[in-house]
Amino acid sequence: MDRAAFRVFAPGRVNLIGDHVDYVGGLVLPMAVDLGTTIDVMPAAAGRAGVVGLRSDSESDPAEILLPVRDPGSHPIEWARYPAAVLAEMGTTAGFSGEIVSTLPIGAGLSSSASLEVATALAVGFRGDTLPLAQLCQRAEHRATGVPSGIMDQLAITSGVEGSALLIDCRDHSVEPVPLPRGTVVHAVHCGVSRRLEGSEYADRRRSCELAEQTLGPLRDATNSELGAISNPMIRRRARHVISEISRVSAAVEATRRDDAAEFGNLMNRSHVSLRDDFEVSIPELDQLVDQLQRTPGVFGARLTGAGFGGCVVVLADDSVDPGAIGGWRLKPSAGARVVVAG
Repeated sequence: MDRAAFRVFAPGRVNLIGDHVDYVGGLVLPMAVDLGTTIDVMPAAAGRAGVVGLRSDSESDPAEILLPVRDPGSHPIEWARYPAAVLAEMGTTAGFSGEIVSTLPIGAGLSSSASLEVATALAVGFRGDTLPLAQLCQRAEHRATGVPSGIMDQLAITSGVEGSALLIDCRDHSVEPVPLPRGTVVHAVHCGVSRRLEGSEYADRRRSCELAEQTLGPLRDATNSELGAISNPMIRRRARHVISEISRVSAAVEATRRDDAAEFGNLMNRSHVSLRDDFEVSIPELDQLVDQLQRTPGVFGARLTGAGFGGCVVVLADDSVDPGAIGGWRLKPSAGARVVVAG
């Protein structure tokens, strides 16, 4: 490989609690992790000034993206749609070559796609603040997939703080570092079923929340006592999850401030029940793994993480527990996306 002009890195993220509430302006508690996406950027070869050429160690097919990008969602190589959408958002016209190395499992719910988007934006030359970068990459995700996802993934990745989770208010986009309870560690364990949002019921869940808000107003401000105003039982369950999940995030932050790992874990367990029963985004493989992990000595709590429909379970455990007893990836809170080697 030719000597890189510069190198960028974007972490993945794991969400500790607060799922399916970012797109209604709720509170979430993710953390950027020490797994992520690195891109070594090289100048375009002679005669290829209008092409971005990308190779990834996670994908068998290299990708060529012709500039300017008009319709990123139509690129024939599926994984290339994410960087193509970023190039479209940024109006990129100058080609380059990129060697991508990812330590993130694909389809695990640890935001490998958002990590690739953010790394691509840095590779192209974005050097602005964390929120505009996150918003740009959120728009790119929508263009690449058609899935109306919230901003949690991209904002956690751009704003990560080493050693801390992040309390993100998805209404005003404020970010507050929140250290984990002392003596705890976070694991992510794959259920064996890859998560895929395209073609899933993700958009239906968001639409259910929008229907609930036609009756209650913003779910961020609603209370359980108002749920009776929703006549449709399914829409009422969806709203109940959102309202209760936002409350659990606030309670989890208070638990961390008291170093109350047991209460934090209890809130995680209750979150999984809500995602399983009221929001119906779990699957049997996730439920079985959650049950197994919750019964593991030294585990405080376990729940599905991310959108659901497959992927990983996130676990909060005592840091004295043998990692082999839990499995998966032992994750460390990471700093956010950055240029590692400047050009």
